[in-house]
Amino acid sequence: MTAGIGKENGGVALAFGIRAWSAWADGLQAQHDWRAWSAEPHLPAPVAQAPALPAMAAMLRRRLPLLGRVALASAYACAVGEAEHAEVPAVFASRHGDTSRLVAMLTELAAAEPLSPTAFGLAVHNATGAVRSIDLADMNNLQSLSAGRDTVETAVLEACSLLADGAPEVLLVNYDAPVAAPYAAFEDEPGSLYSWCWRLGAPRAGEPWYTLTLSDEPAGAPAPQLPHGLDVLRFVVAGDTRLRYRGERATWQWQRHG
Repeated sequence: MTAGIGKENGGVALAFGIRAWSAWADGLQAQHDWRAWSAEPHLPAPVAQAPALPAMAAMLRRRLPLLGRVALASAYACAVGEAEHAEVPAVFASRHGDTSRLVAMLTELAAAEPLSPTAFGLAVHNATGAVRSIDLADMNNLQSLSAGRDTVETAVLEACSLLADGAPEVLLVNYDAPVAAPYAAFEDEPGSLYSWCWRLGAPRAGEPWYTLTLSDEPAGAPAPQLPHGLDVLRFVVAGDTRLRYRGERATWQWQRHG
């Protein structure tokens, strides 16, 4: 397969290679940390200190909430060269976004207090990716999405569509945090503050590559031990051959080749 979308066993297959990757959680920043974690996966500890983000302009860095800093920590660690920014679109994906900031603003509204324009601006779902674009003067295509239990898979679909449309690479950033207390009753997986970033490209000869397909066979649904986004990262870092996952309306199969 040479494009982002192809055929496999008569169905549509999203095909991609991971040219580079990075991830960030408390105590897990270097790739060797994550490789050790993938052998004995566990829920990362709550973040004790926000990422420093020294590569970002201080004025923008100060505005970012904790979730935004965590998201961009992996994005900047997996950055493309400055000359390539004009050709590399980005997809930012977070199932929940910053629900703690949302609850704070709703509380202010309920008390008839004025909202902070800065707080509101940074609460919209595309804010984190937009701050990165401003900092890097990156005028390229930026997408931000949330698709419930299928958020990671939908982000890969968007990225592979961009590859099929001619993008040489796509920066895919997945990040999330535990939901705020008022929404805890709706959680269906463990919550954790983390991010990871992949630089996706078309499959290349001699390198491992991946397909993501819809499966006709239902997947089992044991109680999850990790957020799905972290389980996908574990699958990639550990070098597993397959991962099957039941989303909200579909069963997905991830497969490693080569």
